[in-house]
Amino acid sequence: MTEHLDVLVVGAGLSGIAAGYHLQTACPDRTYAILESRDSIGGTWDLFRYPGIRSDSDMYTLGYTFQPWPGDRALADGPSILAYVRDTARVHGIDQHIRFQHKVVHAAWSSADARWTITCERRGERVELTCSFLLMCAGYYRYDRGHAPTFAGAERFRGTLIHPQFWPEDYDHGGKRIVVIGSGATAVTLVPALAARAAHVTMLQRTPTYIVSRPGVDRAAMWLRKRLPTKTAYAATRWKNVLMGKAFYDFCRAFPAQARKLIAAGVKKEVGGAADAAHFQPSYAPWDQRLCLVPDGDLFAAIRSGKADVVTGTIDTFTEDGVRLTSGETLPADVIVTATGLELQFLGGMTVAVDGETIDPATRWNYKGAMLSGVPNLAVALGYTNASWTLKAELACQYVCRVLNHMAKGGYRQCTPVQDDPTMATEPLLDLQSGYVQRAQALMPRQGDRTPWRMHQSYPRDLVALRHGKVDDGVLSFAR
Repeated sequence: MTEHLDVLVVGAGLSGIAAGYHLQTACPDRTYAILESRDSIGGTWDLFRYPGIRSDSDMYTLGYTFQPWPGDRALADGPSILAYVRDTARVHGIDQHIRFQHKVVHAAWSSADARWTITCERRGERVELTCSFLLMCAGYYRYDRGHAPTFAGAERFRGTLIHPQFWPEDYDHGGKRIVVIGSGATAVTLVPALAARAAHVTMLQRTPTYIVSRPGVDRAAMWLRKRLPTKTAYAATRWKNVLMGKAFYDFCRAFPAQARKLIAAGVKKEVGGAADAAHFQPSYAPWDQRLCLVPDGDLFAAIRSGKADVVTGTIDTFTEDGVRLTSGETLPADVIVTATGLELQFLGGMTVAVDGETIDPATRWNYKGAMLSGVPNLAVALGYTNASWTLKAELACQYVCRVLNHMAKGGYRQCTPVQDDPTMATEPLLDLQSGYVQRAQALMPRQGDRTPWRMHQSYPRDLVALRHGKVDDGVLSFAR
């Protein structure tokens, strides 16, 4: 017989562990399982193993509300974050609900039965489960491949070509000349980490990125931790960082020219020379793309030391021993790292059908950043683009628990967001101009121009709406 659970969670990364905690605390009478396609807990933090892997959000907001971050580093390394996620799952017994090697490939909803039938692949076999509610916590990164543009002459390169998403285990880069192609979060993390042992590292960028130095240790957090109970100090630091981050984001959007000058002044102070500073002055406004944070200015320190440099230009062709730019400049390399970005997908790449009709998520409207119009009993935990992922993902999980309890109290079996306003304007779901976002816009649900069909990039606003707002709002339709 097909096994049935009240809730199935897809993904055992940051969001999935949060979902498990809130389900078993807010809805203790519901059965649930977490389906994970890989062999281990951690999601992105288990997948990425490249040198220097770390967070680009502070751990007091990337961490969970219910499990204080125990480390001293605000911008923590990947292994520390992975240990934190796994420890959280173990301490709260969430790991006992995880089923590994269950890759969800299809979900079919039946209104007559008020349940989802979930088809998984497990070690080459097909497995079916059913559930009353489906909570997607699979993020939106593809794990099987990254963005890998075609470079002319790549087949001629005699050195080692690596994509960071698939870094070779125990690869020794010591003493090698390395060119890192890219200027996003992965590249600015890789460069100082590689420079510590490499002969030289060059970050080759087509266009500059805004890069901001931030202390690796939050001194205010350390001060509070010594004087207050752990949970109180953690909550205070979390709110400090939430409000400071939001204030800086709002300042950048309202006064882009002033924000550009402020960031440029910080860079010039770090790198010194005007020539080097020019490589960190984008043509776009701050927060048109996500800003990159570097702990204690480690990238700038590597540049000042002469162990690393930045080159801005476009690639003409790979050569046998490096890269030739359209300017004619050549960059010798033993290793080329293509930190060219990620590929996005929605709903973990699975297909979805409602009462026999295949659903294209791109034709659906985002509801409160957590559900999709016309799709019953399904929620998606997505993070912010301008703040830590976990802030919004955890709110989405808490909101799902509120919906489940409302349904139980009213005897409802089904809830569906209904968008029937023909005047609703359509906007992109993710409000960034970054290449990886633009390439995936056609896969993402629609966003409306007003509440509740708009995904607000504001934790305080979402906190009020998702944790305290009315569940039965006249838009989320309930049926018995």
